[in-house]
Amino acid sequence: QLQASGGGLVQRGGSLRLSCAASGFTFDDYAIGWFRQAPGKEREGVSCISGSGGSTYLSDSVKGRFTISRDNAKNTVYLQMNSLKPENTAVYYCATDPGLICVRYYFTDLVVSSWGQGTQVTVSS
Repeated sequence: QLQASGGGLVQRGGSLRLSCAASGFTFDDYAIGWFRQAPGKEREGVSCISGSGGSTYLSDSVKGRFTISRDNAKNTVYLQMNSLKPENTAVYYCATDPGLICVRYYFTDLVVSSWGQGTQVTVSS
């Protein structure tokens, strides 16, 4: 089970750190992905980190502004979001699946079979 938290309302240029707390499975065996869905849009992949934390992926739209990390001792993955823009407004979800791959073109929400509650991020202009 994964629980995302840390969303909120922030002004353009501001920062937020999202957390994804895991329970019920061997955390460091699994890659964790962050996805988001804006109103009226399809869900998209934002970032991903391998089980060891040694491999990460960031979508082009967030590269240079967002950072993903994990603390396997705390069973938690973080998404640090800086220089936020209004177009980053969305519900952000964390998810995992044995088939989740943190590589461009292979990172997809199609392999995820179960979604938890996301956390709302709203960036005002």
